[in-house]
Amino acid sequence: MEFQAMVARETDGGIELVREEVGEDFLMPGEVTIKVHFSSANYKDGLAITPRGGVVRNYPLVPGIDITGEVVSSEDPEFAPGDLVIAHGYDIGTAHHGGFAEYARVPAGWVVKLDGLTPREAAALGTAGFTAALSVQALLDRGLTPSDGPVLVTGATGGVGTVAVDILSGLGYEVVASTGKIGAGELLAALGAHSVIGRLPAEGEKVRPLNKAQWAAGVDSVGGQSLAHILSTVKYGGAVAVSGLTGGPEVPTTVLPFILRGVSLLGIDSVQLPIGARRELWARLAKDLKPQHLSLLENYVPITEAESVLHSILDGTHSGRTVIGVAGEF
Repeated sequence: MEFQAMVARETDGGIELVREEVGEDFLMPGEVTIKVHFSSANYKDGLAITPRGGVVRNYPLVPGIDITGEVVSSEDPEFAPGDLVIAHGYDIGTAHHGGFAEYARVPAGWVVKLDGLTPREAAALGTAGFTAALSVQALLDRGLTPSDGPVLVTGATGGVGTVAVDILSGLGYEVVASTGKIGAGELLAALGAHSVIGRLPAEGEKVRPLNKAQWAAGVDSVGGQSLAHILSTVKYGGAVAVSGLTGGPEVPTTVLPFILRGVSLLGIDSVQLPIGARRELWARLAKDLKPQHLSLLENYVPITEAESVLHSILDGTHSGRTVIGVAGEF
């Protein structure tokens, strides 16, 4: 079997993403072989083609942390040819060939059977949408209800942010969307945001250990000063689900929000989440947590244009979720 793949290789000048024809021996170990229908564009995929990006262990590698498609063969009885599946997280796209190829082979313990979502819908959600749902689920598990007050979503035009706005608004929450992108208000309002504000903290605003309490909870994919500000403005007993660090890994805060207001900081990781919990959440993403406006979030490009989209993510000009068509697009 020969097939097409976009392979990231180290060169003297950096990392090149090159279309290549490869054979079955190029596939990595695993029990499930998938014909890839779609992948998606994520920040981590951009880092995979960035020199010293810090996410890839060894090159050459096929990027694409999201794989959706159809099982063509399986050594595990849980999966059969024709099953529609998604695989993401673990080592996919960082140490194990990912979705930027016509075929992928992965361990059965990384695979989720799709029920109620098409492969394209699953790719539109992808790791970012799954992380958003994981963040919302963490807040719901703590007992958050719409009557508790507004929920703040930062980085609201990104993959995690847009899906979080959509899910929360669909569940009846008053969502305040924070973004630094001018002109994003129309999209965020269409997703259900009650109001749209700028980046936090505002330019020139000092981050205080405690500030006026405003939010019942928060979904943060920014980190840094933004997270410090959010923690200082969450109401008593509230929580912030944090999954990103585009604003930096350091959080200049104190223990005061935690010990004076009982605020909780909920760390969200979608990479190593056990497969049982992963499958349960994907089942909810097809039901009660399914975004109501997924088509508004989705952009589509063929695999041959994937690299340009990844650069737009890295330079901060990308919004929403981009589905990358693989099958029939090489």
